[in-house]
Amino acid sequence: MKYTVGIAMTPLHELTALAQTAEECGFTSIALPDSLFYMQTQSADYPYTPDGSRMWNEETPWVDPLIAAAAMGAVTTRIEFYTQVLKLGSRNPVLLARQVGSVAALTGNRFGFGVGIGWAPEEFEWCGVPYAKRGKRVDEMIEVIKSILGGGMVEHHGEFYDFDKLQMSPAPTKPVPFYVGGHTDVALRRAARVGDGWTSAMIKFDDLVSVIARLKELRAEYGKADEPYEIQTVCIDRFGKDGYAELEEAGVTDIITVPWIFDGIGFDGPLEAKKDSMRKFAEIYIH
Repeated sequence: MKYTVGIAMTPLHELTALAQTAEECGFTSIALPDSLFYMQTQSADYPYTPDGSRMWNEETPWVDPLIAAAAMGAVTTRIEFYTQVLKLGSRNPVLLARQVGSVAALTGNRFGFGVGIGWAPEEFEWCGVPYAKRGKRVDEMIEVIKSILGGGMVEHHGEFYDFDKLQMSPAPTKPVPFYVGGHTDVALRRAARVGDGWTSAMIKFDDLVSVIARLKELRAEYGKADEPYEIQTVCIDRFGKDGYAELEEAGVTDIITVPWIFDGIGFDGPLEAKKDSMRKFAEIYIH
């Protein structure tokens, strides 16, 4: 089992120190969240809370996850990083390919690209991208980014993006893994079809078991049943040794955790207390 530290809503000045401690403790990865901005009034429900409200406010700290990966990668040597998840729909795939390739190079291939569509119409419209046809656009974005990261001269002529031959150098020296988020059936189809893994938002165990079963069906349908596949999860009702054993038995490969939350330390709690929580977690579950 892999264990990943989630750093959502953490003060930015703590990130490099937390990355170093996570590496020392033996965590496999750090999960990097994404939020572009806080709109005063939301026009759509946040899909991962019962009442559709957001779990953060206008003062909650966020950092661009690709910049965070580069900064934390510079002070570590082994631990990996992945976005969990970057909202593709409001961004440009050619620019993203440049950024992802740069992070892969600067971290020595210690970067995985977790992607989703994005839930808020404002993030699309205020960044100059229509909310309509977002799913089809993201499918094409993934195709564009993978093509460019593959190296060499590439061109693309699609429904949403069109460019003649171009090359970005250096290309990653090994493929950047793509982890696809989303809990709907169309998202699971995307994850099975183009992803190297699926990554969850907050989810209950019974729902997670159903998702994993569906992913197995879909991967078989796409002829990918025998390929390696990651299941990264934030399961909200299975904890401790018995709970983590249940998750592993269900097919989870990577548990995303925030150790200091178990110790009653808030997101803005003392840095040293967070580091101690990671050490305690690692002693119990990793070592």
